[in-house]
Amino acid sequence: MLETWKQILSLGLPSLFAFATQTLTWTIVLIMIGDLGYLAIAIMGVVNIIMYNVFALFSGIGHTVNYLVAQNYGAGDMDKGLQRTQIALLTAFAVAILVAAAGWAGSEAVLRLTGGSADLVADGTKFLQLRFYAMAFGTLSFVFHGFFRGVGNTRVSMIVSVVSNAAMLALCYAWTYGHWGLPALGLIGAGYAFLVGEALQFAICAFVFWGLMHGQFGTRRILRLSWREAGLMARESGKLGLMEFSMSVSMYIFTMFVARLGDRALAANEVALNVMSIGFMPAFAFGTTATILVGQAVGRGDGRAARRAGTDTAILGTLFLLLLGTAELIWAEPIARIYTDDPTVYELAAYLISISAYLQIFDGLFNFYAGGLRGIGDTSFLMKVSLLLNFAYFVPVTWLFVQVLGWGSIGAWVALYTFVTLLGLAVTIRYYRNDWSAVRMREAQPAKGGQGGR
Repeated sequence: MLETWKQILSLGLPSLFAFATQTLTWTIVLIMIGDLGYLAIAIMGVVNIIMYNVFALFSGIGHTVNYLVAQNYGAGDMDKGLQRTQIALLTAFAVAILVAAAGWAGSEAVLRLTGGSADLVADGTKFLQLRFYAMAFGTLSFVFHGFFRGVGNTRVSMIVSVVSNAAMLALCYAWTYGHWGLPALGLIGAGYAFLVGEALQFAICAFVFWGLMHGQFGTRRILRLSWREAGLMARESGKLGLMEFSMSVSMYIFTMFVARLGDRALAANEVALNVMSIGFMPAFAFGTTATILVGQAVGRGDGRAARRAGTDTAILGTLFLLLLGTAELIWAEPIARIYTDDPTVYELAAYLISISAYLQIFDGLFNFYAGGLRGIGDTSFLMKVSLLLNFAYFVPVTWLFVQVLGWGSIGAWVALYTFVTLLGLAVTIRYYRNDWSAVRMREAQPAKGGQGGR
């Protein structure tokens, strides 16, 4: 067991550090933006939700690369893993062009749909455009990260994340307030910082993949396109993308309900979500680790080891969340006051944080076991349960609590975390009801090309 836990930590801790770097960057950026006023915080919150939807819609491409490459790596068939990655990169390139065009043409209209104030739309349109352009680069980078993690090299993802986020943070500081000879651009400066940071991340990922990893995997070889493999990638990406998109759309609708409570309520919601994103770090990190270990074990044909890997990963991840939740519960208000000195905002944010401190464990269960289910390719279930609970429970219950019963922000967060609890329990039960002796790799057809390997 100790050897297994050591392996989990060797994969999980770099991922945790990578997500921590990203979350810390977003937290510091929000604190910087907070000095511009509550409207800037509200804009950041709305734009974050919009970009989460864009990312989620196409995130299935990277998630699919992650789990299929993990299986291929475990089976010692990296020709097929590389072929699938090349298909994903071609798809992501087309998506990146589409995302950039959507940002250029539709940013103002999208902000109006949120129901925010006229000031929010006027001040936020240019910022949203820049975030769309940044996301175009991020879509491609996510595919590279899927490959890196699939072969178990989470340290590369960590290093790339640290470098790109450090650059983003430094430029945000300089461009927002006018330091180091750069103009003071306010919120727009933060948008430019996001764009440069994402472009830098893409450049580093491309260098690592086509440069440093060529010797081990032959990444500069071009394998013949297989339409059957492309079909498999499209189906799996579509299912995982729909899973993520259903969650992001429901959070977008959630934000629309909160936005109608006023800009201060929206700002408090953004502060609380940003703090709770600290809890998402171990959830995402260990969920990714579960995908890697379960997928590689499936590739080796060892269903029992795959099941155990998911269980051990969930145990370690839950311990992290228990410690983190305790800290958030004890210091909820001091943490909220870091973001803003507006009592109306930080008092409400602190209360929302205390509500969710331990309930985030269920979000952890969802991420841990959904990661394991991705590892075995149980993507249809993940898509169906996400669609069902998001649109048959989360959205209508949020509407009921906020609009009909008038429970305000508290009602919105009660709806959010009862939904998260149901989702976490559903994927946990599914994980242990699977017949692990019958689990097999996802196949389309043999790859065509040269030799590769582990």
